[in-house]
Amino acid sequence: MPLSHTSRDFEAELRELRANALAMGARCERSLRLALDAFWGHSEQLAAEVKELDRLIDRDEMEIDALVLRILALRQPVAYDLRLLATALKLVTDLERIGDEAVNIAERAEEDHGKAKELARGHLKAMADQAQQMLRDALDAFVEGDVTRAEQVLRGDDAVDALYGQTLREMMTFMQENHEEIPGAIRVIKVAKYIERVADHATNIAEEVIFMVRGEDVRHVRTNPPAGVKEGGT
Repeated sequence: MPLSHTSRDFEAELRELRANALAMGARCERSLRLALDAFWGHSEQLAAEVKELDRLIDRDEMEIDALVLRILALRQPVAYDLRLLATALKLVTDLERIGDEAVNIAERAEEDHGKAKELARGHLKAMADQAQQMLRDALDAFVEGDVTRAEQVLRGDDAVDALYGQTLREMMTFMQENHEEIPGAIRVIKVAKYIERVADHATNIAEEVIFMVRGEDVRHVRTNPPAGVKEGGT
């Protein structure tokens, strides 16, 4: 992490930015947790809380965007500080979209999923636990400038993708054998996709943290390694 700035106002603004981003992240974590509880418990009350939190998350995004733009205009930052501000602009977009996915999950609380929901319970819960942990780790990595933790998030995304694939295959087989359960199974697949997207956004945040700290763009590196380099090796 960089040393303190000679400008106290600049330092205070950066502290405010980190605090606001952390508060927005905490709101997203709570929204996701409530959405999953609403889905499993068929709770319309919890679903309504998620929608209210989403409005606050949208407000957070706008306020942080305004703060970043003000800092850019007044301080003309360079090097690490400029990467921090660029990362913050991307981070709040990913957090806002996580809030949207939480709303999508919560809305499924009001629907009938037949037998499909119970059949997919194990995989969905494992996906949700992993995605929530990824989000926590990505936010901690941002606040602490911790590249090691950010890289851990990237590895976690593979596990979520694998569970999503297993859920999809399980639901396809289930629908082929139980035509009357197709609507419920499709809804379960949608929930699995929403959770998988949360993991994707947590991964985006982790990649942004690596850029912020190292100045290294690692997007798409795992899926498109440089010529002559095997994935996971040199």
